[in-house]
Amino acid sequence: MWAELLPIGRSSASGGYRRYAWTGADADCREWFRGHAEARGLVYEVDRNGNQWAWLGDPAEGDAVVTGSHLDSVPDGGAFDGPLGVVSSFAALDELRSRKAQLDRPLGIVNFGDEEGARFGLACVGSRLSSGQLTVEQAHRLTDEDGVTLARAMEAAGYDPERIGADRERLARIGAFVELHVEQGRALDLSGDQVGIASSIWPHGRWRFDFRGEANHAGTTRLGDRRDPMPVYAETVLAARRAAELAGAVATFGKIAVEPNGVNAIPSLVRGWLDSRAAGQETLDTVVREIESAAREHAQAHGIDLEVVRESFTPVVEFDHALRDELARLLGRDADLKVPVLGTGAGHDAGILATSVPTAMLFVRNPTGVSHSPAEFAAEDDCVAGVRALADVLEGLARR
Repeated sequence: MWAELLPIGRSSASGGYRRYAWTGADADCREWFRGHAEARGLVYEVDRNGNQWAWLGDPAEGDAVVTGSHLDSVPDGGAFDGPLGVVSSFAALDELRSRKAQLDRPLGIVNFGDEEGARFGLACVGSRLSSGQLTVEQAHRLTDEDGVTLARAMEAAGYDPERIGADRERLARIGAFVELHVEQGRALDLSGDQVGIASSIWPHGRWRFDFRGEANHAGTTRLGDRRDPMPVYAETVLAARRAAELAGAVATFGKIAVEPNGVNAIPSLVRGWLDSRAAGQETLDTVVREIESAAREHAQAHGIDLEVVRESFTPVVEFDHALRDELARLLGRDADLKVPVLGTGAGHDAGILATSVPTAMLFVRNPTGVSHSPAEFAAEDDCVAGVRALADVLEGLARR
């Protein structure tokens, strides 16, 4: 399965992946999922929001146990973020069948669409729509850098954008959702453990900063006569780093758009996107407030207009304590497998579903600690340990 996925959407230049929502690479990934679902005799379906499901047993019975993740990527992302969870889900089902495990509850595998938000700028679109955290109106306003709307992209891929929306009846059938994911950090590598259980997801969000100045000639306009938004943006980036360091948080300006984007032209607009995360809500609020304050101070000093828009936000997610304890109990039976509990600053579909469904996460060791990069990695023996841990959890949860 892993070998089949590796070439899909891979950039020959960077070695990373560009599997953006509702593109050809995304369609190939979705076809891969459908093929493996049907090859196992599972009931395959696509919900109104484009999320793919594969079922062992009848989900209408309710109280189903579901696992899965996503197959899309960030720009030039790694191979493991998302796909490891989907591949491991199919592999865990194969493991359960080899054990002749008796399951009393329906078992589902899901591929959530557009988790990374690389194309339309909003993460976890598929799970947000299903849970009602993203309205139809908001979704229809999403556009990519070429001005293509989400609705138009879905329609071009053969899906009906008029059917999207909250899918609470489907979520109500789920008794537990467990997402396996490669760790996006080095906590497990430093502790020497192959697998971990997530405790919580830090609160996090994305803010767009629009710095508007005046376009002019780079060679003839005196420095004192310029309304150049670029130095103001640069000062804001440095202020973000300082604020995050002081607070023990993280803040990143990782995406920028410049107009008119000419080498010999002073920009009229610099648009930067801030991603900030912290262990607590109060800390995050303080960091973002300080960044915005610094940006406005520098903008005023240079005659630059500034608009700040919060494009997305996810509050702290505490995973279901009873389910988390049950995972620890089930995995604790294996004396050779230590299972630490750790928090994460990365967002996931599991975090979105946690408001509607009892949810938990398993992490697999990443020895590089690198994610959202071609250097992202997990060793085969660690991946196998993750599959066995996931199979143990699914078997335990699917027995009444």
